[in-house]
Amino acid sequence: MTALLPSGLLVSALLKRANDAGGMGMVRARGEPNSGAILLILNDNNGHSNIMERALDQLGKPALVATGPADSANVAERESYWRRRRDRDPDLWVIELDIASPERFAAETILAS
Repeated sequence: MTALLPSGLLVSALLKRANDAGGMGMVRARGEPNSGAILLILNDNNGHSNIMERALDQLGKPALVATGPADSANVAERESYWRRRRDRDPDLWVIELDIASPERFAAETILAS
């Protein structure tokens, strides 16, 4: 069993690294600081967008998993999706990143052990 870092600490590190790398990150919804799930809206410099969530794989290790509507570039569907998720899980963090290679960037930050 591995100890996971608190969600609030991971989010802070992610936002600081994004800012330091010339990108932008924002908290769309603040979750439970110790163990809240983290939902990421990832926007790259080419206008592509996807939604990923930090989850545990079969071995209990953190992983990024694609989630959300099939067309995550559709802003209305994306907003509706995360708001419904947040209604069901008030501990959920929702973070939006605008940065080059956002999936790789997020994985390097919040999956590091």
